[in-house]
Amino acid sequence: MKLYIKQKVFSWVDRFTVFDETGADKYHVEGEFFSWGKKLYVTDLTGHETAFIQQKVFSMMPRFFVYIDGVERAEIVKRLTFFYEKYEIEGLDWTIEGDFWAHEYRITQNGREIVSISKEWFTWGDCYQLDIADSADETLALAVVLAIDAVHAQANAAAAST
Repeated sequence: MKLYIKQKVFSWVDRFTVFDETGADKYHVEGEFFSWGKKLYVTDLTGHETAFIQQKVFSMMPRFFVYIDGVERAEIVKRLTFFYEKYEIEGLDWTIEGDFWAHEYRITQNGREIVSISKEWFTWGDCYQLDIADSADETLALAVVLAIDAVHAQANAAAAST
């Protein structure tokens, strides 16, 4: 199954929609404007919260927690490296590999692909395609990808300010 994330270009808060293969709305993602650390709420079309992503505020390296139905399921951590970006997913037996700068990477579990992520080029705003192998992993895979994107964005913002 495929999901598409299209982020709005000019927005004070993170607010965007996740679409399915037919172009129909599947999830809504919205961040808080005034909060300590980044927070993202993922809701289905009925408004039910399916996932919550929260930044750990006081941490040496960017770190985000992923909650599904109120239970912490994963922690996304950016590791200190000199020549490339490295992220780890703690709490799950998932590994990440690929090119984060080009937004071309995949998440696997013991060699089985969970989700592959690719950036759609020549679109207005950032648009990403998520190809999720098993529908049972859909919500968790989406939330983990959103958390990785948030860690990546925060690390880039911190590097730009130095």
